[in-house]
Amino acid sequence: MNKVVLIGRTTKSPELRYAPGTGTAVCRFTLAVNRPYKKDETDFINCVVFGRSAEFAEKYFRKGLKITIEGRIQTRSYTNRDGQKVYTTEVVVE
Repeated sequence: MNKVVLIGRTTKSPELRYAPGTGTAVCRFTLAVNRPYKKDETDFINCVVFGRSAEFAEKYFRKGLKITIEGRIQTRSYTNRDGQKVYTTEVVVE
């Protein structure tokens, strides 16, 4: 089972785009999550949300807003403009 629940603050307002061809709304944002036993350590988690939930996130989420998300961890790769393969890990919010 691949499931993650995070509580943290958004680092900036989400970015909404529409996928070419399908027109599906795609919203990306970063969540700052404090580590439970170390006060000065924070993890910055990349998150992505699709469809109507993406439009909701773009409309209501702002920098510094404390939110709880639930989703799954996903890895993917792509080739950047320099021709190098880049690997990313993100949470797909459900």
